[in-house]
Amino acid sequence: MLKLVLPKGSLEKATLQLFEEADLTVRRSSDVDYRATIDDPRIADVRILRPQEIPMYVADGLFDVGIAGRDWIEETSSDVVPLGELKYSKVTAKPVKIVVAVPADSEYETIADLPQGVRVSSEYPELTDRHFAAAGIEAEVMLSYGATEAKAPEIVDAVVDLTETGSALRAAGLKIIDEILTSYTEIFANNQSYEDPEKRKAMEQIKTLLDGVLDARGRVLMKLNVGASELDQVIRMLPSMKAPTVNELWGGGGFAVETVVNKSDINVLIPQLLDLGATDVIELPISKIVP
Repeated sequence: MLKLVLPKGSLEKATLQLFEEADLTVRRSSDVDYRATIDDPRIADVRILRPQEIPMYVADGLFDVGIAGRDWIEETSSDVVPLGELKYSKVTAKPVKIVVAVPADSEYETIADLPQGVRVSSEYPELTDRHFAAAGIEAEVMLSYGATEAKAPEIVDAVVDLTETGSALRAAGLKIIDEILTSYTEIFANNQSYEDPEKRKAMEQIKTLLDGVLDARGRVLMKLNVGASELDQVIRMLPSMKAPTVNELWGGGGFAVETVVNKSDINVLIPQLLDLGATDVIELPISKIVP
């Protein structure tokens, strides 16, 4: 039914892992094959292509659904239907940012300090042109084919680059003086495909599965037993998505409690619960959370 295009390159590994965890495993003959399949009746065809191209192909109707960063949707000015953010990237779950950076020892502190005719290197020439024009600065924008941070100050005065943690820019002796765009990975659709009720339903179902995996990341299911006299204080201590589930144990010997908690809180939470009288604490992984 749906023709799907996924990103190759820096997002590739994280995207394929997300689909596998959503029980939508992407299968291909080798790691360099651009054609793939997903054993799901809603997905007819899968391609793996450079994210720079994906929004344009989806906008043109070559694919029904694509995944790429918001940065490439904006850079290519592609008319697509956003289905939602997928909050993952190549290193963390944080968004990436497209920023303006200059040498750390430069006198420039904001974009307004840059001179007319400033030379700028970027993999995002259209975004860069628009941003500098909006700031009233005439810029000579040079298309970069990689290693953008290495081109200042010998080749250009400033760079416009994507950063997730800022470490590569700092390592290159640069400082950030402006932010152009915050970008999450997004799933988006062709306009005409989205108007098809059957295809739209399939898109929404696939998005639900992917969201379920992302919502489960960093969370675990906690189960424990507690006596009647300690129940209230244990419940007050427990975080939960809505409210903990509480069931009376057979024979009236206390209560079984279960709830979803952040994995990062477990090391502190378990000793506190034991001190309050909880017993038989079990921590279980969660593969999906679907509201």
